[in-house]
Amino acid sequence: MNRHILSVLVENQSGVLSRVSGLFSRRGYNIDSLTVGETEDPKTSRMTIVVRGDDYILEQIKKQLNKLIDVIKIIELKPNQAVYRELALIKVDAPPESRSAVISTIDIFRAKVVDVGKESLTAEITGDQSKVDAFIELMSPFGIREIVRTGLTALERGSREIKEHKKYEEE
Repeated sequence: MNRHILSVLVENQSGVLSRVSGLFSRRGYNIDSLTVGETEDPKTSRMTIVVRGDDYILEQIKKQLNKLIDVIKIIELKPNQAVYRELALIKVDAPPESRSAVISTIDIFRAKVVDVGKESLTAEITGDQSKVDAFIELMSPFGIREIVRTGLTALERGSREIKEHKKYEEE
């Protein structure tokens, strides 16, 4: 099954997220990642939805989303035509004897230390999914206490905006 990233422009109203996620659950489709945030226009929000499926499943998802009244635009963001990023916060054991090694690893990945405790550090990392995964793998030997990830967010490359696409467009 292929991974597909959908960028969905919606009306910024209560209940929209529930209607979109309900559409997926009613049809038995899983959402791998979902991020939502207000756009430059406070009347609209953008959802970045990551799903897995074949072309038929993707087509069904797009058609069903298109039927929702709050959906303004739907586009699929292809890897070579979009910028993908994810944010993660990782709390890791960092007693005095290993703290410098933890900080060195954080620096190598251009991550940031955002909180320091007596026995732990919290790092913030931003990048594509493979960078975040690699960072987590290298932090694991130190002892990860907690991880929280935002999920994927994405924008189309270049100057074209989602508003310039047709309501439902094959890319």
